[in-house]
Amino acid sequence: MELRDRVAGLMEQARTDLTELVAIPSVADPRQYPPEECARAAKWVLDAFATVGFADARLAETADGSQAVVGSRPCGDPDAPTVLLYAHYDVQPPLNEEAWRTPPFALTEVGDRWYGRGSADCKGNIVMHLTALRALGADIPVNLKLVVEGSEEQGTGGLEAFVPPNADLLRADTILVCDTGNAAVGVPAATVSLRGMVNLVVSVEALASELHSGMFGGAAPDALAALVAMLATLRDGAGNTTVSGLDNTGTWTGEPYPAEQFRSDAGVVEGAALLGDGTVSDMLWARSSVTILGIDCPPVVGSAAAITPKARARLNLRIPPGTAPEEAEKALREHLLAAAPWGVHVTIDTEATGSPFHAATDGPAYAAMAAAMEEAYGRPMATLGQGGSIPLCNVFAETYPDAELFLMGVEEPQALIHAPNESVDPSEIANMALVEALFLQRYAATRR
Repeated sequence: MELRDRVAGLMEQARTDLTELVAIPSVADPRQYPPEECARAAKWVLDAFATVGFADARLAETADGSQAVVGSRPCGDPDAPTVLLYAHYDVQPPLNEEAWRTPPFALTEVGDRWYGRGSADCKGNIVMHLTALRALGADIPVNLKLVVEGSEEQGTGGLEAFVPPNADLLRADTILVCDTGNAAVGVPAATVSLRGMVNLVVSVEALASELHSGMFGGAAPDALAALVAMLATLRDGAGNTTVSGLDNTGTWTGEPYPAEQFRSDAGVVEGAALLGDGTVSDMLWARSSVTILGIDCPPVVGSAAAITPKARARLNLRIPPGTAPEEAEKALREHLLAAAPWGVHVTIDTEATGSPFHAATDGPAYAAMAAAMEEAYGRPMATLGQGGSIPLCNVFAETYPDAELFLMGVEEPQALIHAPNESVDPSEIANMALVEALFLQRYAATRR
């Protein structure tokens, strides 16, 4: 196929693009990296899309101080549909750099994968867009709009606040939210469901100060022990999340996630059980799950023979479509307060909430994308859920109720996004670029 050959011929350029982008440590947290790095990434994206026809591309300041790249590329046909392309250029911090096998901000080929922070999430998707547009050249039969944001990983809501007052700027018939991915390398998929989330910090206070564990232990309340007891009530013996007031019996009806594949993808140690009494797909995409993200307490090295007077934990509750975040937040608060032992003082501070999302799958864009994926990959498109949250999807859905939202991208389980040793399979960039190019051709035809 001519289009497939064009994409293949562009992969050296794609590698150069990704090498340059990954080299920019665009972590949108000034406490960790200079803001100038995000500014560099934004300028790179601006210049790159200007070369593929977005002549009016510009930087737009958002409410959290981040810059979004916005632009348009009209096709000249007023009756042609409009497609909005989305991605983000900010990345997660590298976390423990010693755990990386390669430098986190240097794209490095190992085996058949390219390693580096952001190689998949989400700079690989930026490169996918560019490769698809270069493959099509001047022959793009739809109107295009673009938004690439710079603070998605921080969850500070810059673009979410930008969209409603600038609705006409980004208005489109279909929005390609390219920040998810496939079921596995070579297995094309649409993400049709996103879990929402509630992040909160629970603090426990039991004593005015540390006390000698020999002189006072046994009678004095222990804040850390109280916190551990509270956290232990959040799961049952099988690992099911058991927050009082939240239904946890949902089932997933889309593509299954085989247990052995999940064990391999997640790196589950030998002998450890998978959690819950549902299927892997049920547990990931149809039920609530709570994760203890961190605990403030004395470290092992440097700890003393003393009772801990204060302790706190940061919790992340993921909720499936059908559960409102305000209901989940209330349920988790009440559960923790009820579980607190010994009359200890408990305070709970909510950091952030986000609503679940479920995409419609009965429109012309969905059909065109399914056909494009099957042509590119030689197998039917699967439908997946996503355990992560993308609050922007709900903003798009509310602002553009008639638009189709399609979630896709180059990420897949082996990419290890948000973890050390993030990577991308270049075949996914090539195949998904081909998918996008085919979709733009097919979608235009459905609207004639």
